[in-house]
Amino acid sequence: MLILAYMIALIQRVSKADVQVNGKVISEIKQGIVVFLGIEKEDSKKDIDYIVKKIVNLRIFEDAQGKMNLSVSDIKGEVLVVSEFTLAGDCRKGNRPSFDKAMPPEEAEKLYNDFIKSLKEKGIPVKEGIFREFMHVCLINEGPVTFIINSR
Repeated sequence: MLILAYMIALIQRVSKADVQVNGKVISEIKQGIVVFLGIEKEDSKKDIDYIVKKIVNLRIFEDAQGKMNLSVSDIKGEVLVVSEFTLAGDCRKGNRPSFDKAMPPEEAEKLYNDFIKSLKEKGIPVKEGIFREFMHVCLINEGPVTFIINSR
């Protein structure tokens, strides 16, 4: 069976968001984007570059005329990145998701950290969740505005 894999980012425009672990806030942002990042087998630096470029330049914030015409960079917003293993879940067969496409955690953590580093190199203030940790993510989605970015 051929398994097509791609890095996936579910992004939400937010007025604020935070991540809590064991009842403590470990990261928080004000206006910006929350990125739920799913890393699949075969993902590479090329996938990171594509998604980071999209996130930095995607015009999803409103200008003075109320049109989505500004990027997170334009508004001097922040990005909160949360590793989201379940985005690699395939729900097409049966009632239990298959995670065959997910990259093993040891490899995925390196790409997750490279993704965060790449965003920071673009001059975006970045906060993050904790890889492989049970987290509570609280956010206020503006709009709501939600997009899915696939690297391939």
